[in-house]
Amino acid sequence: MSSSNSFRTLRLAFKSLLLHKLRSGLTMLGIVFGVFSVIAMLAIGEGASTQAQQQVMQLGATNIIVRSVKPSQTAASSGSGERQWVVRYGLRRTDLKILTETLKDVTGLVPVREINETARYHNNKVDARIVGCTPEYLGMNHLEMARGEFIAGEHLRGMLNVVVLADGAAEKLFPAVDPIGQQVQIKGAAYDVIGVTRPRTATAAIGGSMSGQDYNLDIYLPLDTFQSRLNTNDLFISMPAGSFSAESVVYNQITLKVAATGDPQEQADRVLRTADVVRETLKREHKEIEDYAVIVPQELLKQAEQLRWIFNIVLGSIAAISLVVGGIGIMNIMLATVTERTREIGIRRALGATRSDIVRQFLTETVVLSGVGGLIGLGLGLLTGPTFSGIRILMRNYVLEPGALDSDAGRIFRDMQPTVAVWSLPLAFGFSVAIGLVFGVYPARSAAELDPIEALRHV
Repeated sequence: MSSSNSFRTLRLAFKSLLLHKLRSGLTMLGIVFGVFSVIAMLAIGEGASTQAQQQVMQLGATNIIVRSVKPSQTAASSGSGERQWVVRYGLRRTDLKILTETLKDVTGLVPVREINETARYHNNKVDARIVGCTPEYLGMNHLEMARGEFIAGEHLRGMLNVVVLADGAAEKLFPAVDPIGQQVQIKGAAYDVIGVTRPRTATAAIGGSMSGQDYNLDIYLPLDTFQSRLNTNDLFISMPAGSFSAESVVYNQITLKVAATGDPQEQADRVLRTADVVRETLKREHKEIEDYAVIVPQELLKQAEQLRWIFNIVLGSIAAISLVVGGIGIMNIMLATVTERTREIGIRRALGATRSDIVRQFLTETVVLSGVGGLIGLGLGLLTGPTFSGIRILMRNYVLEPGALDSDAGRIFRDMQPTVAVWSLPLAFGFSVAIGLVFGVYPARSAAELDPIEALRHV
């Protein structure tokens, strides 16, 4: 078919559709919202995946994280010779020593001990996470200093009573005073404030062993100071609301940094091999109970990538159903159009139009409907980000209760930014045009198979 005939067919298609503007517009709505929902759903999937991968990357692609996992009290106390109210579990000094001596590919080990405790400054107080750590903790967790200094080697060696406050803890304890040089009280002991960290985005829970963490309410102590002042004999005692409990833990976490290589694949293999060695080593040392978990960000990244594709496939399939429904609407309208235009079809056949001309004309109309609807849907899909942000602001200010977005699930909704995937645009548009073709074939063939004489008699 020549270009002039194609142009004429396209012009006739637009002219026919514009004769019934409202009907054509309503028919296109199914395609518009179908394309929009495909792009929006895939954008939400990409945004959630990006957020998950960022959380994993913050753990460090060359790191291996070993966490203490609290077992049931009965399991932890059995065979220990201690009373049942003492829960002994987790990583020990012997674990740190053995890992340091046996892992040749590890360039650094960062032990951490943490508890939840109330810190006070005069009448101000904050329920904080007290973290005993080493100087390497700052870079390992992507923290930055706002003012002052972080824990240094001399603080560790001297077991000095110094603390570094996270931004949120500093604001609650010192709302109108510069915290540097002041003292905070923790379990009756005074600690000098030597620094304040910048605000840091809270992390959501990752895997079964990594809970979400809000770094903005942390208070950091030198690890040796922590062990000697708050964790004497590795025993931390708590008495909330008149009850009594005690746990014996040396380290809540040990982060191992694997030596970097130039080849990414070799790097990943080295991290995974080292993680296997860590698991076997700890399995020999912790024979009675598995009170630890080995987390490898490399493995979590692969899981996040797999989840991304599963998420995209599921959401994309659900959204594609609306496109199919829109295609059914196009078929319904085109079948009604064939009935309305029976006499027109008979006249065109009498003037020499072939069946293929009739099929081409009706298929062009369905493609125009689905194509224009697809383009409008693309425009709406590109507004997914601003639309999502507007809904989030509306819900936060007028629908949800204050603080509802501070939970782990709420932070995911609060922090997630939908990302429109470039590949989803041609995919959604192509699918919309294909829907128009598929659902336009039957009405077009029905129109072409009308008997010309009978069609001319139709009133």
